[in-house]
Amino acid sequence: MFLKEINREIKVLFISAWYPHRYDLMSGLFVRKHAEAANLYCDVTVLYVHADEHIRTMEVVEQKYHGLREIIVYYPAGNKNIFYRIIKTIRYFKAYQKGYEYLNRKGFSPDIIHANILTRTGAMAYLYKLRKGIPYVLTEHWSRYLPQNFSYKGLLRKKISEIVVRHASAVMPISNLLRQAMLESNLKNPVYRVVDNVVDDFFFQDIEKEQRNIKRLLHISCFDESAKNVSGILKATRSLTEDRDDFELIIIGNGPYFEKCMEVHESLNFPKNMIKFVGEKAPHEVAWWFQNSDAFILFSNYETAGVVVAESMASGIPIIATPTGIVPDVIDETDGLIVDFKDEKALKEKMSLMLDSFQYYDSKKIREKAKKFSYAIVGKELETIYAQVLNGKRKSIQTNVNE
Repeated sequence: MFLKEINREIKVLFISAWYPHRYDLMSGLFVRKHAEAANLYCDVTVLYVHADEHIRTMEVVEQKYHGLREIIVYYPAGNKNIFYRIIKTIRYFKAYQKGYEYLNRKGFSPDIIHANILTRTGAMAYLYKLRKGIPYVLTEHWSRYLPQNFSYKGLLRKKISEIVVRHASAVMPISNLLRQAMLESNLKNPVYRVVDNVVDDFFFQDIEKEQRNIKRLLHISCFDESAKNVSGILKATRSLTEDRDDFELIIIGNGPYFEKCMEVHESLNFPKNMIKFVGEKAPHEVAWWFQNSDAFILFSNYETAGVVVAESMASGIPIIATPTGIVPDVIDETDGLIVDFKDEKALKEKMSLMLDSFQYYDSKKIREKAKKFSYAIVGKELETIYAQVLNGKRKSIQTNVNE
């Protein structure tokens, strides 16, 4: 971590709709990183509940992850019948109750609750506030409010969400774009504060460079075509190969569109070895690929943030990206190039320009700008917000956090 200052007077309970668990270690990983960051300065405990189809009684698992205490309550999902949703919801609330009771027996009493991802998780924080008088803050990651992926529907869901957001002591979306989408969805609160996702520290560290004679572009994707537009990248790249052959495109990842993407790739009849699909990679391996590439491409139709943009900056390489997620907030002419949504011709032109100019970008300055995504900086920002909430200084949160 960049900083070692520890102030653990504030006790924080993290709860979340998504979190790594025994069936999916990647689910909600960005929430765990926020909890780790806050745990640098506060006493943080995570409580997460998960429906499990393989058990008949609740299980409480306590574990440590990099010094962060995590309590995971697995509860029976139940049989899928006409009463399935009702029974599952009842068990969901009982699982939280069991988790709270477990924490009480362990002597943990939070000063503040940090709820992640609406709606039910926020409702739990609101109910806890009504019962115990403990304030809560909210962080939102979900893309469902964005017009390109709008799925924020249902009168009951909307009403509960509006109540939960209104009574939060602070709302912390992960980008200005998401903040605006939430406000336009009538999720009103006088204290909105964008708090960035966290980038692992090793992305900021120099890695031994590979010797190569070809220029390299990089794309990392979950292969969700509606969001990531991988096929658009492939088509623009194929067009670029008509003009030059001094580069390669590396694509990392897997996902629901992967097989279809391979079909698009085959149909475009690329020159041999121009495109390389290398599959999923561990975070340290991703960091290696970033630092052994000349530029990163993000051609997404929508993003709530786009942590790969932050990782690219932390690695010190320039970016070609659409103006979505955090891109409008952090990318300018010193960091990369902006391309319009779905404009494959423009993407081709930007890729060619980048291949001729990537060496003129200042890697050190890009990395310095990316320090705002570090554990230390994000953790300190969260700790400051918690302290201001507890001190009754909500109005200062939006202006004084970074002072």
